[in-house]
Amino acid sequence: MSDFESYQSPFSWRYGSQAMRTIWSEHNKRLFWRSLWVSLAEVQTRWNLVTLEQLEDLKRHASQVDLPKSFEVESSLKHDLMAEIKVFAAQCPVGGGVIHLGATSMDIKDNAEALQIRQSIEVLAEKLKSLLLALASLIERTASMTVMAFTHLQPAEPTTLGYRFANFAQDLLEDYEALIDFKKNLRGKGFKGAVGNAASYIELFGEDGFEDFERQISELIDLPFFPVTTQTYPRRQDYILLSRLAGLAATLSKFAFDLRVLQSQPIGELSEPFGQNQVGSSAMPFKRNPIDAEKIDSLARTVSVAPQIAWHNAANSLLERTLDDSANRRTLLPESFLALDEMVITTFRIISGIVINQQAIDKTKNTYAPFAGIERLLMVLVKKGADRQKMHELLREHSLAAWQEMADGKPNPLVTSLTSDPILLSFLSQEEILHAMDSDQYVGIAQKRALSIAHQITRLFDK
Repeated sequence: MSDFESYQSPFSWRYGSQAMRTIWSEHNKRLFWRSLWVSLAEVQTRWNLVTLEQLEDLKRHASQVDLPKSFEVESSLKHDLMAEIKVFAAQCPVGGGVIHLGATSMDIKDNAEALQIRQSIEVLAEKLKSLLLALASLIERTASMTVMAFTHLQPAEPTTLGYRFANFAQDLLEDYEALIDFKKNLRGKGFKGAVGNAASYIELFGEDGFEDFERQISELIDLPFFPVTTQTYPRRQDYILLSRLAGLAATLSKFAFDLRVLQSQPIGELSEPFGQNQVGSSAMPFKRNPIDAEKIDSLARTVSVAPQIAWHNAANSLLERTLDDSANRRTLLPESFLALDEMVITTFRIISGIVINQQAIDKTKNTYAPFAGIERLLMVLVKKGADRQKMHELLREHSLAAWQEMADGKPNPLVTSLTSDPILLSFLSQEEILHAMDSDQYVGIAQKRALSIAHQITRLFDK
């Protein structure tokens, strides 16, 4: 249980899943450290630097993390990893003396963080898979559902709701693939010592032996290593990772922002799920605020600035290493992953329970779709032999008059005025004018391409 008498980060209990919190917990971090010390010792047994008895002793005690004791030791040493070594060594009467042989702190910390990053991507990717499949199902249900599209927040032309969701799905799929690609290319520092030249290990294994040593430990922990490092792995890797996480955050944020617009009561076409006992406002009982979408946008702002911090960590780490990235990286990586974890969980909840208000969709279409039919009507008229410029001016006059009527609070008269215009009727019948202005017939590739994206997603995960 968290100590709520002291400050607690909301990521410790409010945002993100327990699985993601566990990966970045202090306890789990030290389990990673200990597993790396055990792996280091296991490879060193092959050079007779560590005995099998010592290795077995380390393995027996590797899971016995004692945080209170480690913090007590750290209070005097001012070095978290060295404190953990001392506590681990004290638990291992046989093997304690060989822990960390040849290593520097970042040999352990950086490789551990690379493994934590990989686990975090795996957790996030699994949730993205579920979200994408839910989105594909929603696209299939709404691929042919005509809605008004908006440009500049003004009614524009018809599209389909499925096509709107497909735009989101297309970006989300690319974000997913970018994370999977990053995971495939993720590398740790390896074991190269204080300035990255592996001098301490060459002293132990010899120059030829070092190559075998690093290859063997890489295989043992299943983590490729950068061939060249300083005291740390290149911080550029963090910048690439956080840029991809920020890209995912941008995709989720746009979806949430669009939903907030469409949920506003003047439009009201979509809304996020709202619980029976949910309270929208402490002051206004009638409110149904889009709190999930707002939370996504709020967390996205935090993630959006993470690449800037990572950029400074990469660009301003002087020479072989300075420590000015250390403090911010304690929160930068875990909280970015936890924020995305919460955002994906919340988006999945929205997509799974999204409310589609057909009546509101029809109201918007009936009000504004006639204007969208003007473009198609113009093309049909020209095909019938009408002068394009004259027809453009005539249709513009009808449209402006209709806008004025609507501004006066009257229904949209455009269809009536067009179907009774004698000039237009000299080229087209009333039925042809009505057909040209049918918004459901003017959605272009929307349905076909929406279904194509949905099928692309389902095929990907059916493999």
